[in-house]
Amino acid sequence: MKVLVAFASKHGSTREVAQAIADELRAQGVETDLHEASNVGEIAGYDGVILGSAVYMGRWLEQARELVARHAIELAERPVWLFSSGPIGGKPLPEEAVDVSEIMETTRARAHQVLAGKLDKHKLGFGERAVVLALRVPEGDFRDWELTRQWARGIATGLHALVGRHPDG
Repeated sequence: MKVLVAFASKHGSTREVAQAIADELRAQGVETDLHEASNVGEIAGYDGVILGSAVYMGRWLEQARELVARHAIELAERPVWLFSSGPIGGKPLPEEAVDVSEIMETTRARAHQVLAGKLDKHKLGFGERAVVLALRVPEGDFRDWELTRQWARGIATGLHALVGRHPDG
């Protein structure tokens, strides 16, 4: 079984989340490749796909949306899980706050997980800093690594069930 973890990240936080997901899948016995969404060529060799994106203003980055458009048929033919990274602050945003309904439908994704993000104001451009200041967005790392690993373990369990084997056997 071979899985693709693809991601779109603007400032690196979502890349780190995707890396943690890939690492946990590997620890659970799932052969895993990790690629930026814009660098994904063919997905024919993958038995499953985990696709994630940073979220800005409730939307995924263009690179992730383009990957879905390019590979819509292939994605719909295999198990797909989606994750969104970016909500920051004390309370995680509800799933409805991230508009992935069309992506869910196109890919026939099994699940969508919203994961809290990270904000480092030093990595932002002038316009982004102005928006963050105007909206009083808190700076910090709000990612929940245990939740991320737990979610990846659930995917690994689902993948092993699909092929009828356990990682120990």
